[in-house]
Amino acid sequence: MTAMQTEVLSADGVRISYERTGTGRTALVFVHGWLGSGRWWDAQRTTFSTRYSVVQLDLAGHGASGHNRVRHGADAYARDIVAVVNAIDPERAVLVAHSMSGVYAALAAAELRRVVALVLVDTLKNVELVLPPEQVDSMLGLYRSDFRTAVERVLPAWLFGPATPPEVAQRLQREFLERDGTEAAALLEPLYRCDARAACDRVTVPVRAISSDLQPTDVEANRRHFPDFSVRLLPGLGHYPMLEAPAAFDAALEEVLAELRLGDIGDR
Repeated sequence: MTAMQTEVLSADGVRISYERTGTGRTALVFVHGWLGSGRWWDAQRTTFSTRYSVVQLDLAGHGASGHNRVRHGADAYARDIVAVVNAIDPERAVLVAHSMSGVYAALAAAELRRVVALVLVDTLKNVELVLPPEQVDSMLGLYRSDFRTAVERVLPAWLFGPATPPEVAQRLQREFLERDGTEAAALLEPLYRCDARAACDRVTVPVRAISSDLQPTDVEANRRHFPDFSVRLLPGLGHYPMLEAPAAFDAALEEVLAELRLGDIGDR
């Protein structure tokens, strides 16, 4: 099935690129994490586009979208998602958000009446966890001063699990190192400067998580902020289950859609 690539302007005028494949009444809107792009969801496009409208967007500063945002922030990222969903104007939409985009998708979901569910991919494992400012400053400082060391020696322990295929880890590290450390830090900083709890408190639709067990998920903490939350674990994987084990990830997403009774209304 042929993908249609187009673009829309975000609220601040930055160009947001996205691909749409399929014409199902339900849109699965896939949002990548830090330093990623819509390409991270190519396997899901293959699996789901025969029954759903599959949308793969690039957040500002990523992929084919504009890199000219003057002020990065959680609200600005959320408006990128809002702009794309409004542009495609689906009957209903499911936001599938990985890593840093989880909180931005939560903000977008609260603004979009078309959104009927939020799927978190290895993110917001404890909505109530807040890193101390000095820890955030130290991390971002390392990225700015020696990004290669961070990518090659520090991040792997947090991002890759025992079942992560070496070729996936190598691909991701290569993609990360295509970016400048100062830019990488600027693109990530909004995640640590926003109030995730307040964003999640605004979500009224069902929330489902598909996560690895590399770090634990605090289900009870999340249920204090999401009215309807549960998690499916994919053991042994790292932070990128859709890339590391696409068949297992797609099966978990199929289960989520079926549980929420979206699996029977995705087709045309």
